[in-house]
Amino acid sequence: MPATRLGMRLKRLRIANGLTQVDLAKRAKITQGYIAQLESGHQKDPSLSALRRLAKALKVGVTELLG
Repeated sequence: MPATRLGMRLKRLRIANGLTQVDLAKRAKITQGYIAQLESGHQKDPSLSALRRLAKALKVGVTELLG
């Protein structure tokens, strides 16, 4: 399954911040497996809470994360 726009954006922002999936998971208090699923497009409907934690960890707004 191809990555979603969210997944591609998440990966791009994570790499731009010099973070591994493990690093981002620790910062966002989300599992690395969940981040991998988002980036690959296997998880398509993250909760608002998860989006907020990811955005905060990446130092962007939720709207930028969702694009």
